Amino acid sequence: MSGNVATRLETGTPFLRDLIADINSGQIKVPQFQRQFVWKEDQALKLLDSIANNYPVGSLLLWRTKNTLAVERDIGAFKLPETDDMTPTDYVLDGQQRLTVIYSALGVSEGHEGFNAVYDLNEKCFLEAFEDFNQTQFPLRIIYNTTKLLNFRSGLVSYPNGEELQKNLDSLIDVVTNYRIPVVTLKELTVEEVCPIFERINSSGTRLSTYDLMVAATWNESFDLNEEAQKIALSLKPKGFDDIDGNLVLKCLSSIQFKGIKKEQVLSLRNISKEEMDKLVELTKSALLKTVDLLKTEFKIYSWDFLPYEAVAVIIAYVYSKRKTLSKEDICRIRKWFWISAFSERYRGASESFVSQDLEAIDAYIVNGEEPQKSFGNLPKTDTFKKLAFRSNNSRSRALIILLALKSPRNITNGALIDTEVALSEYNKKQFHHVYPKAYLKRAGVQGEHNSLANFCMLAASENNIISDDHPNEYLPRLVEELGAEAKRIFESNYLPSPDTVDYSKLSYSEFLDLRSELMMSDISKLADGESI
Repeated sequence: MSGNVATRLETGTPFLRDLIADINSGQIKVPQFQRQFVWKEDQALKLLDSIANNYPVGSLLLWRTKNTLAVERDIGAFKLPETDDMTPTDYVLDGQQRLTVIYSALGVSEGHEGFNAVYDLNEKCFLEAFEDFNQTQFPLRIIYNTTKLLNFRSGLVSYPNGEELQKNLDSLIDVVTNYRIPVVTLKELTVEEVCPIFERINSSGTRLSTYDLMVAATWNESFDLNEEAQKIALSLKPKGFDDIDGNLVLKCLSSIQFKGIKKEQVLSLRNISKEEMDKLVELTKSALLKTVDLLKTEFKIYSWDFLPYEAVAVIIAYVYSKRKTLSKEDICRIRKWFWISAFSERYRGASESFVSQDLEAIDAYIVNGEEPQKSFGNLPKTDTFKKLAFRSNNSRSRALIILLALKSPRNITNGALIDTEVALSEYNKKQFHHVYPKAYLKRAGVQGEHNSLANFCMLAASENNIISDDHPNEYLPRLVEELGAEAKRIFESNYLPSPDTVDYSKLSYSEFLDLRSELMMSDISKLADGESI
C-alpha cells in the first residue's frame, strides 16, 4: 500500500452502541454491490456467543466518501434513513453480515422484523427469539433501553434463583456494552485507490470485484451500470449466453472504448458522458451478439463454460466493434490465434496489461490485416500432449472438448450422432468418457496419465453405463463387431484409430495414447494454421 493511501486510513475500536447509532443516523450504509443478508441462524448465534465471551470477531472495513454510491435501502430487514449528499458516508466494504447481526439483534426496536435473539439466563446461551419466550430469557433488543432493562432485571427476583439470574444478566450486559470492534476507515480515497484494496477482500467468502465497485460508483439517477449490463445479457438470452459475467461486460466495454482493459482504463468508463455510454452499450451489445454467433458456428461453443478464457470473448468482441462483418481471411486469422492461444494456455493468469497488449496486436493482425508482429504461443508436442491431464476448468481441456465437437462425433456404442449443442450447453461429466476406463487402468496398474486428454471421447450420458469400467481389449473389439461396416466412420469421428489398421484386442494403453495423440495433434495443427477440419 502506498504511503499516500496509508495516511488516509483511520483505525478505531468503537463500542457496538456507537456503530448502531451511526447506522440509525444514516452515517453507515451498505453499498448496492454487497450481497443480501444470508447468514443462517446458527452463524448469527455463534457471533453473539463470541461477543459474550469477549472473543474477537474480526474488523469492519468502511469507505468514507462524499461520492454518492448506489446503496441498499435496508440493512437486514431495517430500512435505512435518507441522508443529504453533502455529508460523507461510511460505506461497508467488508463486514456487512456481522454488522447486520449486531444491528438486528441489539439495535432494532422490539417487534421489528429481522433476526431477533434472546439470552437464556439459566442455560447461559443465545437462542432465536420467538413470541412465546419465557421471562428468564433476556430480549437483547432492550439492552440499550435503560427503563425496560431495569424492569426486566427487577422481575427476576420472583424466581427462586433470581439472584443468580441477575448475576448472569449483569455479566452479559457488562461484556456486551463494553465490547469494542476494530474498524478501519478509508477516508476520501478515490475509486481507483479503493479498487485494489476492495478486490482482495474475501473474509466473508464472497469475492468482490471491480465490476461490483463500478456498479456502485457509476450509479446516478440517469445511469445504472448494472442495468446496462442486464440489457446486454438480455440481448444474449435467445442465444443461450445470458449468464454473462458482469466483469466480462465491463472488460468488453473498456476494450471497445479504450482498446485496453487495464484497471485505469476500466475505471475511466466513469468519466464518459451518458450519451457516449449509451452508444458504447449499443456497440458492445452488437459486438457480443456477433461474438457468440461466431463462437457457436466456428468453434461449437454454446456456453461461456466452454470458453478457454474470457479474454477470447473480450478480443473477438473488440474485433466486431471495428468490423461489421469478417472475411474468410479474417476468420482464418481468428482461427489461428484461437487454437494456438488455447493450447498454449496463453491467457492463463494473464494480467489486464498482457491482454491489452494482445488487443493491440490483434487490432493490427485482424482489423488491419497486417502480418503478426509476435507469436501467440506454441502448440504442445505430440509426446507432451498425451501427458496433459483433462481438467474441466483448464483451457486445454475445454479446447479438446470443442475439438471433439468439431468432428461431429457419433456414440461409439450405437453410431447415433451426438447432439453437441446439448452436450456443450452446460458442463456435464456424464457426456464424456475415458476410452480406456480409469477404474480398469487403476485396477490393472497401468502406467501413464490415466486422465490424458487423449483418453477422452464424447459419449451421450444414456450410453455411458454401457461401457462402465469394462476391459478396453474386450469392449472395443465387441463394439467394432456390432457396428460392422460403420465402425471405421464412427471411430474416426471420435479420433479413435481406425479398426482397419489396429487390433483393439491387443492395443495397449501406451500405444493407444500415441496413436490418438497423433490424430488429434494433426487436426490441432491444421486449425492453428487457419485451416478448417
